[in-house]
Amino acid sequence: MHVFVTGASGWIGSAAVDELLSAGHEVTGLARSESSADALAARGVRVRRGDLDDLDGLRAGAAEADAVLHLANKHDFEHPEVSNRAERSTVEAITDVLAGSDRPFLLAAGTVGLATGRPGTEDDRAPFVGPDAPRGGSENLALERVEQGVRTVSVRFAPTVHGTGDHGFIAILAAVAKARGVSAHVDEGTNRWPAVHVSDAARLVRLGLAAPAGSVLHAVAEEGVPTRDIAAAIGRSLGLPVTSVPQAEAVAHFGWIGSFFALDVATSSTLTQQRLGWTPTGPTLLQDLDAGAYRV
Repeated sequence: MHVFVTGASGWIGSAAVDELLSAGHEVTGLARSESSADALAARGVRVRRGDLDDLDGLRAGAAEADAVLHLANKHDFEHPEVSNRAERSTVEAITDVLAGSDRPFLLAAGTVGLATGRPGTEDDRAPFVGPDAPRGGSENLALERVEQGVRTVSVRFAPTVHGTGDHGFIAILAAVAKARGVSAHVDEGTNRWPAVHVSDAARLVRLGLAAPAGSVLHAVAEEGVPTRDIAAAIGRSLGLPVTSVPQAEAVAHFGWIGSFFALDVATSSTLTQQRLGWTPTGPTLLQDLDAGAYRV
């Protein structure tokens, strides 16, 4: 199968590309820079230069492929409206091309907002609808396109896709701890973050290419790690004390990520594991932290 991958040189994308190549798939990767293009080509990946603003390029990449894996995101957390607009226009462009073809379209989504008072499941509908919603409401938009013959599969990634080399949320929290001289959690730190090792996430992406249209998959290995345990592990790794920050001061202490770190987003992947035969085998988040994966 020939798979067109946006975000092919990113953290999850790089692991997913390696997983796809090892399974014998042909991959074309979207690359914004010369260095990313060179790195992809060195791994045997076809390169399409462009970015999420190049809608014609995205359409061409989708038209030439047997499946599309959309992992790229602008990740402009200071100006989320920019990321939201780009995400929605990207999904519109790709699904317009795939309409009527029953070709797989896997897109990255998140686990925030699925449920209150219990772990979110694959059967919970994301509450984000419309262009002004987080991610531009792209998950619901893509799932609506199933009726137009697009084999949409939403892959909801844990907020923590961890491993050595990750520059995501946990790396940011570790950097804040180092700058502040203390590793903190919000309030009592009983709110939970789900987690998955990047190798397990990549394997799920590969398996997801065969999932039925309209499937929702949860790339979650740990249903919810208490944030006080995350803060404690960061403190152990960096040799820093651990403290609590009141929720009202979370953004002032952590920056923009403070509002995320205060959320309770426990998420189950029981249905995903049953439906795809996917069993996470990678290290846990705390094991990675204790092994020094985020020592900055």
